[in-house]
Amino acid sequence: MSVPYLLNDAKGHIPASERIPVIARPFVSERAKRTLDIVERFVEEECIPADTVYLQQIKEAGDAAKNTVEGRFGSHPSVIEDLKKRARELGLWNMFLPKNHFKEGAGFSNLEYGLMAEYLGKSMTASEACNCAAPDTGNMEVFAKYGTEEQKQRWLTPLLNGEIRSAFLMTEPQVASSDATNIELSIRREGNEWVLNGQKWWSSGAGDVRCQIYIVMGRSSPDNPNKYRQQSVILVPADTPGITIHRMLSVLGFDDAPHGHGHISFDNVRVPLNSMVLGEGRGFEVVQGRLGPGRIHHAMRSIGSAEKALEWFLARLNDPAKKPFGELLSKHGIMLERVARSRIEIDTARLSVLNAAIKIDQGDARTALKEIAEVKVQVPSMLMDVLDRAMQAYGGAGVSQDTPLAYQTALGRTMRIVDGPDEVHLLQLGRNENKRGDALRTRIQAQRTRAVELLARYGMKEQDPLQLNRVSGKGSKL
Repeated sequence: MSVPYLLNDAKGHIPASERIPVIARPFVSERAKRTLDIVERFVEEECIPADTVYLQQIKEAGDAAKNTVEGRFGSHPSVIEDLKKRARELGLWNMFLPKNHFKEGAGFSNLEYGLMAEYLGKSMTASEACNCAAPDTGNMEVFAKYGTEEQKQRWLTPLLNGEIRSAFLMTEPQVASSDATNIELSIRREGNEWVLNGQKWWSSGAGDVRCQIYIVMGRSSPDNPNKYRQQSVILVPADTPGITIHRMLSVLGFDDAPHGHGHISFDNVRVPLNSMVLGEGRGFEVVQGRLGPGRIHHAMRSIGSAEKALEWFLARLNDPAKKPFGELLSKHGIMLERVARSRIEIDTARLSVLNAAIKIDQGDARTALKEIAEVKVQVPSMLMDVLDRAMQAYGGAGVSQDTPLAYQTALGRTMRIVDGPDEVHLLQLGRNENKRGDALRTRIQAQRTRAVELLARYGMKEQDPLQLNRVSGKGSKL
């Protein structure tokens, strides 16, 4: 018999491995299926209940400190370490590094991790518990893919072990950072050092006291005629002199402590020459290699967030204590229609995400640019629609802290901006799709010409099938 926290069907519990979409099953190993079921139980039984403890421990750290902000961002909830220990015991560690590209991971494909990440997206602690949390996942891929042996030993190994955390610094407040060629932070060589000057914001993870390394994108070659070769990516230890974390940025009112999103300045920050990643002027290459898989990870977790929203939606519709106009909300047709639309939209988005993951597995992120861009736009919009319906059903409770929906909405809305705003991906998709325009116009014209030729062969003339040529009367009387 299923325990209550695993019930997911009217007849009891259907394991995650049995709910894998049919078109994806041939690409999922038996080991991955077993692991997926373990992930599901870990998230539902241990991580989601631990979310409450996590938030309470952060609150108590803030209350205990004279400076509440400093206390919240100086905290490290012990429940996280307990969950990490449990995850390692279960073999749920570093699942995100795909087996066909990296030797450092747990040996799963992007598709297999995608199925697991959906469950991680239902809890605020689950991703970190399994060492699969952003921005560390993308940063670890940078080190694994582009790092030197020295860089890997110093930074990748402790990240893979979950001993430290990291941040990725790209966006700047004074420029339109959706176009990364605008980035201004200066990286200048002086002797045997690189000197950094400028500022960054939305530096996710920078508030965490365990964050020890920043991966920073800046302008190192401003005179290069190729604007995509002016940028470089460089490694900066978080305790390097000259760095100031001015403030944390809230996300629709949520501060995301203790990790946060920092506004940081660099004042003559000096690092050794071997701090450069891949090479001077190769920043775009590094960033694109990082952001492609990262966008997929966000989309995967967003599917799980949408499923959680639908679960809360259904729970509210069938709450016997809440009967507007004397009936359960589930008796109102408009609500059932919203449930049905949510189900369709989640399932459709999931298939798109899994398709993108398979495409990456069969090549790499560069071969799946179209599929990645599609889910980057599709999934957050779907999530916002599902969350909106669930919030509406809860009324005032839906926009308060009494349900997880408001926080999910803050995170979900952010996904339409991070890793490139929707507009950038839509423009890219539209431009690439439009490249077929002339070829298609030529093809259509050729087909019309061929149709006229065929009509002549059959002794026919082209005529509208609905043409009547009906004339009123026998003619004019005048």
